Amino acid sequence: MSPLHYSRTLIVVVGTALALGLSIVMLAQVIGYASPWIALLVMFDFMAVAKVAEPLFVLRMPASLSKIRPWELTGDLYSQLGVRLFGTMLRNTPLRFLNMGVYFSSNARDLNRLYRRVASAEAFHFWAALFFMAYIGYLYLSGRPQIATGFLAVQVLFNVYPILHLRLMRGRLDAILQRQHKNG
Repeated sequence: MSPLHYSRTLIVVVGTALALGLSIVMLAQVIGYASPWIALLVMFDFMAVAKVAEPLFVLRMPASLSKIRPWELTGDLYSQLGVRLFGTMLRNTPLRFLNMGVYFSSNARDLNRLYRRVASAEAFHFWAALFFMAYIGYLYLSGRPQIATGFLAVQVLFNVYPILHLRLMRGRLDAILQRQHKNG
């Protein structure tokens, strides 16, 4: 990355983080810092900043969780959970615009680059899920089970299913890249 491109990207990342941080502060002044909605906004803002910062650094999954297990690709658990249906929903609705980087574009069919983007998206959903899960646990322990249960549903829809879908995509890309490596 050229110094100029690096500088521009850094400015965009810092500007995005500041704007999103300011939005958290402004919302907190209206509803209070103790509001659970602040934690939800922090989770979404974390994912946004991680996505914008991708050219500068890429979040990674812990090594022990990164490896795709054979049952994730060949078993029918993902089908039973509706992960493939979730993927179809993402591709065929405006939700695909949340992360266009994990789809092929007509002018760029670089599988290695796509693989890195998929792995990065999986990682930022994982870290967002991990931190948000801690907050959900806090809500349960502090006697707010209704909010915690609602946030658990948000967690499943916005982090768990995307992680499972991205793992499935990464496993398929692994197989394609290995075939290409053997043949080429």
